[in-house]
Amino acid sequence: MKKLLLIMTTLLLLTGNLTSKAGDNSSDEHTVTISIPEVALLDLEGTTAITLTPTAPKEAGEGFDFSSATNNNVWVNYSSVVARKKHRNVTVEISSGKVPAGLALTVVASKDAGNGKGAVGKPAGTVTLSSVAQKIIYGVGSCFTGAGVKSGHNLTYALSLTSESQYANLVNADTDITITYTLTDDN
Repeated sequence: MKKLLLIMTTLLLLTGNLTSKAGDNSSDEHTVTISIPEVALLDLEGTTAITLTPTAPKEAGEGFDFSSATNNNVWVNYSSVVARKKHRNVTVEISSGKVPAGLALTVVASKDAGNGKGAVGKPAGTVTLSSVAQKIIYGVGSCFTGAGVKSGHNLTYALSLTSESQYANLVNADTDITITYTLTDDN
């Protein structure tokens, strides 16, 4: 009986030893997946309700001075993560309302203020606003501009008379226009 117990114990030890050696080595490995999600966020900071008013004449026989009908109190901030070799644009459009006849409403974005990191976009120049979406900032890659006023791109709006012959179209009224900015994939 003692002999049988000794043989069984030896077999169990050998079997256990063989089993552990078959699966265990001096090293092993597993997979770690790093997943960076796509991000496309845009925000307007500063004054978001703007009133543009030309300076009224003070002398009979003079016209309005539109050079004072400007505003630069809005900043566009964004965060973006794109696929390799992809870019985005910021577009701007009039989404509701209409610029009164004889007037033009323009907006221009400044160079990024430098408070973020990454591949921030570049200004596209002065845009005359309409109901058609137009690029105002292009080449946005994986980046962030920083948040709040004085971060991102400063927007400057200007109201002007399209030509002296359009002066007859001016009407004493307030006109509300909604301007929409969108961070879009570059096609």
